Amino acid sequence: MASAIHPCLLLCLLFVAPHLGSCYHTSNTYGGRHVLVRDGGLPVMHRLSPYSPSAGGVGDAFYRDTLRLHALFGDSTGTPLVALPGAFEYHVSIGYGTPAQKLTMGFDTATVGATLLRCKPCAAGDPCHKAFNPSRSSSLAQIPCGSQDCPFKACSGPTCTVAVTKKGAVVLNATFVTDTLTAAPAIPVNDFRFACLEMGGARTTGSDSSSGVLDLSRESHSLASRVVLTPETVAFSYCLPWDPASRGFLSFGAARPERAGRGVTYATLRRNAARPSMYFVKLVGVTVGLSEISVPPAPAIACDALVEVHTTFTYLKPEVYAVLRDKFRRGMKQYVVAPSSSGLDTCYDFTHLNTIDMPMISLRFEGGTTLELGIEQMMYFKDPRNIFSVGCLAFAPVPAYAPVVAVIGSLAQSETEVVYDVLQGKLGLVPDRC
Repeated sequence: MASAIHPCLLLCLLFVAPHLGSCYHTSNTYGGRHVLVRDGGLPVMHRLSPYSPSAGGVGDAFYRDTLRLHALFGDSTGTPLVALPGAFEYHVSIGYGTPAQKLTMGFDTATVGATLLRCKPCAAGDPCHKAFNPSRSSSLAQIPCGSQDCPFKACSGPTCTVAVTKKGAVVLNATFVTDTLTAAPAIPVNDFRFACLEMGGARTTGSDSSSGVLDLSRESHSLASRVVLTPETVAFSYCLPWDPASRGFLSFGAARPERAGRGVTYATLRRNAARPSMYFVKLVGVTVGLSEISVPPAPAIACDALVEVHTTFTYLKPEVYAVLRDKFRRGMKQYVVAPSSSGLDTCYDFTHLNTIDMPMISLRFEGGTTLELGIEQMMYFKDPRNIFSVGCLAFAPVPAYAPVVAVIGSLAQSETEVVYDVLQGKLGLVPDRC
C-alpha cells in the first residue's frame, strides 16, 4: 500500500476561499425567476480568493475539479491514503496532542480515509511552524506494524510506517499514530488515529496555510465516526461561506436543527457500494423556472448524487445537464452570450446592465428536501468584484468515468447548513445559515 502514497500528498494543499462578494443585492424572486438590481456599494475581495486575478479563475477552478473528480471516480487503489490533487477550499482550527497544539486543517467528507497531519521534523530549509511536534505531546502513542489499526500491509519494523522514495531519496515518511484531538474547548477525542507525515526532502512552496486534512468520511477511524451520537444529536454539520470575507462553521455532535428551532428539511442518506466511505443522496428532480425538467425515459434524472466539499461546480448526467442547459438558455435569450469558459458552456455578458432576471434552479432529493439555488449558487462570475460582468452557469456534465452519479459542488451548497445525521441516515438542509 505504500506505493499509493503520493509524494505531493500535502504539498498541493492550497488555501482557497469559496467565493467573493459583489456590489449587488437580490431584490426578490418573481414567477420562478431571480431578479438582481445593481447596488452602489464598493466591492471587497479576499486576497486569498481563487477568483482574484492573482489566484486563478474559472479555468483554474474547473481544472481542480477535473483532478478532484478523477481522484473520486477514476482509478482506485483501495488504500486509505490517496493522492489529493487540487486544493482544499475550507479550513478549521483543531488541537492535537497534550497540551493541544493548534493547527489549521482542511476537512474532507469524501476521499481521504485517514486524517493526515504534517509533522516534525521538516525538510531542511522548510518552515516548520505549521507542523505538529510529536515530541511535545504526552498522549501520543505509536500504532504497531501488523495491528488491525495499521493500514500499511507493507510496513516493517515496530511501528506502522512506510517511506516514499523518489530517485532513491526519501521524500515522505508516513506513520500512523494515536493522540488526543480537541475539536472544541474542553471536548477532547482520545486515542484519535491519524497519519503523521514527515516531508523529508519534499520542500513545500506557495501560500498554503493548512497543516493537513481532517477526515469526515464514513470510515471507521474518521472524526465523524468518533462522535458520540444520540437520537437528539447529529454527527456534524457545516456551512460553507459564499463570501471569503465572512465565516462559515463546522460543528460536531450538535443538537438536531429542529430542536434549536431552525427550519430543516431532510434527504435520505444512501450508501454507494463502489464508494462506501462517501455520502450520497438520490437526486430525483431538477427544476428550471417554475417547472421540473423532463428527460425521457422518466427515470433518467434519478441517480446517486455525491455531496462534495472540494468540487466547485455541480455535475449532472450528460443527458440531464443538456436538458437543464437548453431550458436555462431559453430563459436567457435577452442577454448577450459570452464565449464558453473552460468546461462551462453557458455564459453571458451582463456588463453595463442594471438588472438581471434569470430562471431559478432547484435540485430535489429523495426524502422530501429541495436545494433552491440563489444566483450566487447557480452562476460563476468571471469578475467576482462585479456580478454585472460575465457569468457562467455553474453546472457541467459528469465525466465519462462516473456516468451514473451526480456531484453537488460546494458553490451550490454555499450559505446552506448541511447536516449529517448519520445515526438516522439523513442529510439535512437549513438555508441562509452563513
